[in-house]
Amino acid sequence: MQRDHVQLINDVGELIGLFHEAPSLEDFLQKIVDMISDHMQSEVCSIYLYYEDTQELVLKATRGLNPNSIGQVRMTLEEGLTGLALRELRFIREKQASHNPQFKFFPGIGEEKFESFLAVPIIRGQTRIGVMVVQNSQKNYFTDEDVKVLKAITSQLATTIETTKLLMSLHEHTQPVRETPAQTSLKLIKGRVGSEGFAFAETMLMDKQSTYNSLTEKRFTQKYGLEDFYQAIQKTEQELEEFQKKIEEELSDVASLIFTAQILMLKDRTFIDSIVALIKRGVNPPTAIIQIVDDYARKFDEIANPYLREKKQDVKDIGRRLLDNLLGKTTEVERFRDHIIIAEELFPSDILKLFTEDIKGIILLSGGASSHLAILARSLSIPLVIVDTQKLLHLPSHTKILMDAEIGNVYINPTEEIIKTFERRNEERLAVRSSQGSSVGETKTKDGVKITLLSNINLLSDLKLAKEFNSEGIGLYRTEFPFIIRSNFPSEEEQYLIYRKLVEEMPEKEITFRTLDIGGDKVLSYYNFGKEENPFLGMRSIRFSLEHKEIFEQQIRAILRAGVKANIRIMFPMISSLDEFLSAQEVVRQSLRHLRKEGFEHQDKPKVGLMVELPSVLEIINELAEVTDFFCIGTNDFIQYMLAVDRTNEKVASFYLPHHPAVLRALFRVVHAAQIYKKDVSICGDMAHEERYIPYLLGIGLRKLSVDARYYPRIQSAIARVDLKKAEQETKQILQKATLREIREIFDEASAKVRR
Repeated sequence: MQRDHVQLINDVGELIGLFHEAPSLEDFLQKIVDMISDHMQSEVCSIYLYYEDTQELVLKATRGLNPNSIGQVRMTLEEGLTGLALRELRFIREKQASHNPQFKFFPGIGEEKFESFLAVPIIRGQTRIGVMVVQNSQKNYFTDEDVKVLKAITSQLATTIETTKLLMSLHEHTQPVRETPAQTSLKLIKGRVGSEGFAFAETMLMDKQSTYNSLTEKRFTQKYGLEDFYQAIQKTEQELEEFQKKIEEELSDVASLIFTAQILMLKDRTFIDSIVALIKRGVNPPTAIIQIVDDYARKFDEIANPYLREKKQDVKDIGRRLLDNLLGKTTEVERFRDHIIIAEELFPSDILKLFTEDIKGIILLSGGASSHLAILARSLSIPLVIVDTQKLLHLPSHTKILMDAEIGNVYINPTEEIIKTFERRNEERLAVRSSQGSSVGETKTKDGVKITLLSNINLLSDLKLAKEFNSEGIGLYRTEFPFIIRSNFPSEEEQYLIYRKLVEEMPEKEITFRTLDIGGDKVLSYYNFGKEENPFLGMRSIRFSLEHKEIFEQQIRAILRAGVKANIRIMFPMISSLDEFLSAQEVVRQSLRHLRKEGFEHQDKPKVGLMVELPSVLEIINELAEVTDFFCIGTNDFIQYMLAVDRTNEKVASFYLPHHPAVLRALFRVVHAAQIYKKDVSICGDMAHEERYIPYLLGIGLRKLSVDARYYPRIQSAIARVDLKKAEQETKQILQKATLREIREIFDEASAKVRR
């Protein structure tokens, strides 16, 4: 019978259902092996978990072997085929396992009749979690396709299984109270726009240490019973399932089981039973929850691994949710819904969780307007302002704040006059945008020259607005977001599904995939980059991809497979040399050879280009133009590296100057080289949607711009005002100037003429 691998890989809903339906952690693991055994039609499926303290693999769940062997079968990495798979971090497949000298016989477990053997390590990055093993009595039963699907499954489930293992392990083995901050005299704070929008709401501080800890200060006068606690568990589980469903529906490309750890806590019998035991001894349920959550948090603090230690925040969050659902409206337990959140630091997963709670806006006390957090907030339509003051941390909760994230102003306890002015101005802006309507037809200059306007896509949800504005294609798809949000490297199959949706939504239009661009301010929680003094100059972007070619090739293969019969382009970020580009190009060629050999449908003639971001390429721009299919200028990093200004550091923000003569002349050189060698050239980044620079960009010869779709009406209008001949004359004048003052005066004068 044909085994339905596509269904198994694609059915994320079934994977979610596994831990929704499982009454305990042990049952969750059992449901995994049952599901995989059913899908793969294997007689045996087993999960072995690896424990570093004893350096042993332990059988934790099985279908087909003696169930009494669970917890009893143990082996080191030097023993058996299962140990070999995890030791060498590779799959082991045997036609007749007993003939392999590495085979280890365990009496009484009943595996002697199952000769066909396939073991795949369960890993997160380079962290060993365990091994998934399938077996069958039919010799030579497992195929190359079986290997591929089991690798995809273990990749998809690795983080969830790791969390399960961690919680199970905890069973085998006060923060000081902050003074209530006083009201400050703050009235107006000027910040930088991260994501445009408006919000008027009460504040709430998101402090990972104090959000839960503040609950321990409360006195619970009302008495609750055991039944109340069980109802709180049920309500919390339903709530988490609804959050997960909502975020999967709206953000399927990045929201991979982000509430997994919290749902698993509710399946942890020891965790729940510990609370129940206290309640039965007469402890009020709210106090019992706090005591056990604190106990778990201390256990997590003792874990050496910083990634696993951070999971204590999930424990505290589940404690907060349980208390909220236990106490209902009779307490001051706070939710983030309808609030403006103030935070010193946020991870992408934090923003996704806040998104599910319908917050009004975010004030972030660190980071840059071009950072991945700002980009994510834009895609989620969450207003975000970045400010450089710690004073906001001392605002009492529920302080009323008005956020004008169009210009970056934050008003604390605004007067009625300010509120009315804000509301009137907001209505006027909305009316202007409404009158502009959706972008239709071609984008042309005042004198009729066609300009191609493409969209930047961060999340698949951005496609809705891009299609509404009739985008001519995707000039930049940032592939890193599915990597950043997840808790493990997405598999080739997971990436393929995301990329295929993108292609299907934009049929026959040009789509440019930028390969993985991580490092700098875009850090993966599950990968240890090590301490880097200058992460923006460290192991990032194409350097990371070439250092980890297995991950790189998986991404390229997924793009090529998704791009079959489509107009796709592959773009490498942060190229610094001709050698680097050729090395990356060879990975594409190698992937093409492998896909042809394996019989996968794919795009066999993709265009391959590079993102111009580093000053080093300027001196070899002609040589690069000879071998590349296209250039795309990424202005955010290009300006940062050209001027040695960290764009996320508010202390040097004033030195980040797009109109610097070195930047403007460099842009001209790149476009000129592309024109000489008849290569396509475009521009993306914030400079492309700033109206004051549009005449200059068109004046140096750019005819293709890629911007977030929300900027389309504004940019189309700006382009329509440009007389190209005059713009070219002004450009020549600008290129002859050497001081910032002279150039700024030209731009200011041009902007004033437009306003008049």
